[in-house]
Amino acid sequence: MPCGSGPGVITLDGCAVDFYALAPAGREPGVIDAAVPPGSSILELGCGAGRVTHPLVAMGHRVVAVDESADMLAHVRGARTVQATIETLALRERFDAVVLGSNLVNVPDDDRLAAYLTTCARHVSAAGCILIERHPVGWFDEVAATDWQAGEIRYLLYDIEHDGPDLVSATVEYRVDTRRWTHEFVTRRLDDARLARVLDDAGLRLDAVLTDDGSWLRAKPVGASVAPSSTEQDGA
Repeated sequence: MPCGSGPGVITLDGCAVDFYALAPAGREPGVIDAAVPPGSSILELGCGAGRVTHPLVAMGHRVVAVDESADMLAHVRGARTVQATIETLALRERFDAVVLGSNLVNVPDDDRLAAYLTTCARHVSAAGCILIERHPVGWFDEVAATDWQAGEIRYLLYDIEHDGPDLVSATVEYRVDTRRWTHEFVTRRLDDARLARVLDDAGLRLDAVLTDDGSWLRAKPVGASVAPSSTEQDGA
């Protein structure tokens, strides 16, 4: 079971609300924005405190933000919020795009992964897409203890264990001034062959690889048109 520590509220999956309320968005909003039409309706699953939500809203997208933590959702602005687990979500609407970010597809539990993708398929329009973020396939072989700084945040990754050829457990630590949060997690490799199988089981198919490292993918419902190129953004 994932666990976390540090000041403020820690969610059931070990995430620190105070940290995610101040964490920068990174490249994710740009990748998502470039992969969908302007002004798209977007269902963001596992939105947290709005780290990605807020830039997407500023870009002109209509976002519905979903998270199981009310404390996370209290920080979200400019988007409709829904408190629910991803696997049980059942809204009476479909969206131009469904976003499953934060490497949620690397969940070690097969049933939960299937439920996540079923939720994506249940909420995407016939002409829409699902945007998926995964750990790069090679990361599982290369991951090592790391200590780096980005802006005001110091990131540390340590206590790395290879619990099998496709499983990695580790602790990530975040430091901001005198505050310190930790999050223990377990993640499972999702290679291209397994990706194709789990997408097919959910009635989906791979449409495009959006980033050079293969971490962001676009899928579409089976029967929808597929992009002619496998790479959407060069150098992303």
